[in-house]
Amino acid sequence: MELRQLKQAIVLAETLNFHRAAERLHMAQPPLSTSIKKLEDELGAALFERLPSGLRLTPAGEALVRNARRVMFYTDEIRRAVREGESGEQGQLKVGFVGSASYSLLPLIVRHFRRRYPRVDLVIEESTTVELLRRLENHELDVALVRFPVLVPTEVTLMELQKDILMLAVSADSPLAERDSVSLREVADQPFIVYSRTLVPTMHALTMYVFEEAGIHPRIAQEAVQVQTLLSLVESGLGVALVPGLATRYAGSGVRLLHLDAPSSAINVAIALAAMPDALRPAARNFIELAHEAVAGTAASTAEPRR
Repeated sequence: MELRQLKQAIVLAETLNFHRAAERLHMAQPPLSTSIKKLEDELGAALFERLPSGLRLTPAGEALVRNARRVMFYTDEIRRAVREGESGEQGQLKVGFVGSASYSLLPLIVRHFRRRYPRVDLVIEESTTVELLRRLENHELDVALVRFPVLVPTEVTLMELQKDILMLAVSADSPLAERDSVSLREVADQPFIVYSRTLVPTMHALTMYVFEEAGIHPRIAQEAVQVQTLLSLVESGLGVALVPGLATRYAGSGVRLLHLDAPSSAINVAIALAAMPDALRPAARNFIELAHEAVAGTAASTAEPRR
């Protein structure tokens, strides 16, 4: 078994087509077919099922590809370690983030990181918490800023970074707009705009938990993925929504955010740093350390009394 064959198996699993895989690998199709057949013979198991409609991974193939990705990851790690040394002052760092982290936290950390490590090439990608955790586990990202608490099983290590609370967003022309706080029971008959159950399951579940603690069954009018979309729909008068309090500074003039009269245990949320502990490269360690420094520095400056 050779690294070359593992890479070929990975690409073939992604394309499920010998011709397209051969093109991506910059080789002819017959040698690719021969190489995969030799790998199957060596392992004593079929990796791909040949169907009239194309290829399909067998259970043995899924197991091989899953572990082959890990092998290729650590092979690349060896190459990077030799090339970059142990300082983490150059190379590439892949950072994922949820949309709500872009309000203040992500710009703060990136600004400090770029100033300290200008030779590190940052690749920044937005997604949902569940997808970011999956990509971390597959070693497609180095570190990510995700919503916390996380309600799905994960191998990822989570480090709480920035505390937040859920608040109720209402339109500016709502009778509640002049209030500072409200209980959910007061708006139990209102249509609610909530996070998508399938695309943002963590925030959806957290929202449903708040409703359950309040003893109400919400009338859901619409689901959305991004907090900006929820706020826009609230502004349009479609309903009310529970959103992170940090969204306050980015809510338009047509939206008001009200504090919730609810147990803090129900509405406390946070942004956390997520990473695979066994796959931390020096640049990722530097990013995590600097992120904690940046947040601590901001908290300290905020706490200082004005003179």
